[in-house]
Amino acid sequence: SREMCDQHNAFTMCPLCDKFCDYWNLSSACATARASHLFDNPATVFFSIFMALWATMFLEQWKRLQMRLSYFWDLTGLEEEEEHPRPEYENKLLQKKLKNKNITENSNEFCHVCNFVYVFCLQNEKEKLTWSDRMPGYAANFGLILFMIMLTFSAVFGVIVYRITTAAALSFSTNETTRSNVRVTVTATAVIINLVVVLILDEIYGAVAKWLTEIEIPKTEKTFEERLILKAFLLKFVNSYASIFYVAFFKGRFVGRPGRYVYVFEGYRMEECAPGGCLMELCIQLSIIMLGKQLIQNNLFEIGIPKLKKLFRKLKDERTVLKEMDTSPSKDPQQWDLDYILEPFTGLTPEYMEMIIQFGFVTLFVASFPLAPVFALLNNIIEVRLDAKKFVTELRRPDTVREKDIGIWYNILSVIGKLSVIINAFVIAVTSDFIPRLMYQYAYSQNGTMHGFINHTLSYFNVSQLKAGTQPENSLFAQEVSFCRFKDYREPPWSPHQYELSKQYWAVLSARLAFVILFQNLVMFLSVLVDWMIPDIPKDISEQIKKEKTVLVDFFLKEEHEKLKLIESFIARDKRKRRSGTKSKRTRAASFSQCHRSPKGSFTSFSSQHTVV
Repeated sequence: SREMCDQHNAFTMCPLCDKFCDYWNLSSACATARASHLFDNPATVFFSIFMALWATMFLEQWKRLQMRLSYFWDLTGLEEEEEHPRPEYENKLLQKKLKNKNITENSNEFCHVCNFVYVFCLQNEKEKLTWSDRMPGYAANFGLILFMIMLTFSAVFGVIVYRITTAAALSFSTNETTRSNVRVTVTATAVIINLVVVLILDEIYGAVAKWLTEIEIPKTEKTFEERLILKAFLLKFVNSYASIFYVAFFKGRFVGRPGRYVYVFEGYRMEECAPGGCLMELCIQLSIIMLGKQLIQNNLFEIGIPKLKKLFRKLKDERTVLKEMDTSPSKDPQQWDLDYILEPFTGLTPEYMEMIIQFGFVTLFVASFPLAPVFALLNNIIEVRLDAKKFVTELRRPDTVREKDIGIWYNILSVIGKLSVIINAFVIAVTSDFIPRLMYQYAYSQNGTMHGFINHTLSYFNVSQLKAGTQPENSLFAQEVSFCRFKDYREPPWSPHQYELSKQYWAVLSARLAFVILFQNLVMFLSVLVDWMIPDIPKDISEQIKKEKTVLVDFFLKEEHEKLKLIESFIARDKRKRRSGTKSKRTRAASFSQCHRSPKGSFTSFSSQHTVV
């Protein structure tokens, strides 16, 4: 930024538009370069690594907290119970059975035996909807989701066209202030338009995702919820980040060069990045969309919409009450009447979706907007109180459901955490000037400093080679211009391969790709290391669970030991009975033999012997 702001370095830049734009000095973009340097510096790399590790630690700490809450609410041994099918699924299944029955009854006599066997098999097997039954729903899902994604891209393209045409129109202005602030005006208005489009499409996509899930006819409520979450997240993710991805990775990449610019609609040049790079514009885009969504969608909509619905329902019910009061005596409203006026609870999916999108803003492009975590924290502090007020005063009491974890939301968080590593690597390597500065300092600088870096990144163009009709009209530039400069790595006009990509371009491109690979593997390795070092279950909870299991096992062993003793006592008692029975049989046999030996034995002798036995 010092070299760019130095007035002695007279870098004459090529015009920013055809005919109506003049040559300009690079030092006029000094303020933009200084602001961009706040985010585009070596500390950004270390901050990105820190945020990637923070995301991993956040997920690990959440798993530990989740386990602690699960233990506190006695859900550690909760097993998933088989859910009942949804009414819509059973209705569709009943229609299928009736259709099969009608086909069987209307068949010809030749197929009577085959149909009987078919119906018998259907009755014995558990019927369910097959893939072919859901095929129309799957086809509609694929087509409409693809259409919605293309609609989002079309909205982004429409904003791009607005930026290009508005910049060209403002460049024709005779007001010097308007022409000098073209870039600021276009950027600010385009971002606001983007924010409005994102908010509108978010509401539309939520309703469309629910309808698409219903026509799929999922069997259980859990399956329905998971598919709804995946569709809504996919559509809202693309909607929220499409314009940000454009600024980060596509803007300024397909501009062309002086004398051979790329045009849209045969008259408008593709927009370029600011002289300091696209990172500052990416920061503005991200900050306005993030803060706008949090302020309008997450706070105002959450409180305002339930209040409006409550007011509408209250006015509607008051009309009914006034009619009933004519026929019945007046009485004070009961608590259930007041609760009925409240908005029905529709689930926690919108609350989770807000946090997931916010987590993406904090992690995916944190290299371009380091203040995102601070604004997210402030928003969450406010939203905790707003949600508490909403759940207590605006919504009906929700039904309690026993769940061990947050389900599919954790998998989405994990995917965003891994995706953030790749995106931040490309933001640092492609969007910022970190790699070109590094390459210049260690490969091209004569004294190992950054002196001469700006001159190294600017290429020369012979203004006499500009196309007819694109030269500046009525140029007010102080000196006659023979060569103008533009930001790119290309061969100079006096080279045999003029305006072709130079060796420096390919060297910098190789360094960018090498940095992406190195950064990604390093951060992934550190994330895996953090994941391995932090146990999923807290030590005190783990020890307590082990103690409970030990007590439970000892209790069962004691019970089994008592049962074994009882069985052994029964067996011993049975053996004693058997032995006493065998002994009495032997005594009776002996007395019987004595009676046979004394033929004239008396009755008294026999009875006395028997009594002894």
